[in-house]
Amino acid sequence: MSEHTLPGNFRLDRSRSAALQVYEHLRELIVTLALPPGALLSRAELASYFDVSVTPVRDALSRLDEERLVEVFPQHATRVRAVDLDSAREAHFLRLSVELELVHTLSQRADPALAKQLQALVARQRVCLEHGDLATFTAMDLEFHRTMYEAAKLPGLWQRMREGSGNLDRLRRLHLPLNGKAKSILKEHGDIVVAIAKGDPALAQAAVRQHLSGTLSVLDALRERYPDFVLPVH
Repeated sequence: MSEHTLPGNFRLDRSRSAALQVYEHLRELIVTLALPPGALLSRAELASYFDVSVTPVRDALSRLDEERLVEVFPQHATRVRAVDLDSAREAHFLRLSVELELVHTLSQRADPALAKQLQALVARQRVCLEHGDLATFTAMDLEFHRTMYEAAKLPGLWQRMREGSGNLDRLRRLHLPLNGKAKSILKEHGDIVVAIAKGDPALAQAAVRQHLSGTLSVLDALRERYPDFVLPVH
């Protein structure tokens, strides 16, 4: 790449869609901030890196453009976008709406096995935080929420939620190292588990509302600290 070299190595799985693999890999690099806003993505250089033709690269970039993660300039390079706040707000509203109903349903069941499984994930997150491993901490965060969707027998809904959350996820990653955010996540996850274990839907919903309220409430601070990542609203 001319300005930002893609990190690591990539091995194409010939049994899977090439376009899907290119999309998944680039999306992960963008969402984890390994590819920052402004990074230029040359179709030819991407094709060489992924060992594919330009067609699957074009298809992958078009999908990322639809998610508002990149800007595609026909006949020219593609650029990683700054965080799209409209997209982030939409994803947050949808996730909050879904997870309020999700924990209401799960707490009505008061499943001890689920509570134990979620507690184990919180414990693993705590170890990650103690070792400063925020990458694995984030993976365990996602696993915590995915487990609730799986318990409610809604794995497809989890996947659809993830596909639309790229800009929100970038904001959350910028926020995570700041102002004790990671410790707050641990506490809030613990509160959700307690409410589910008690079979208290109202308490579970209050815990989720608190848990999902943090990042969008500190947008001004994130813009000030990361002006190239979070653009002001015009």
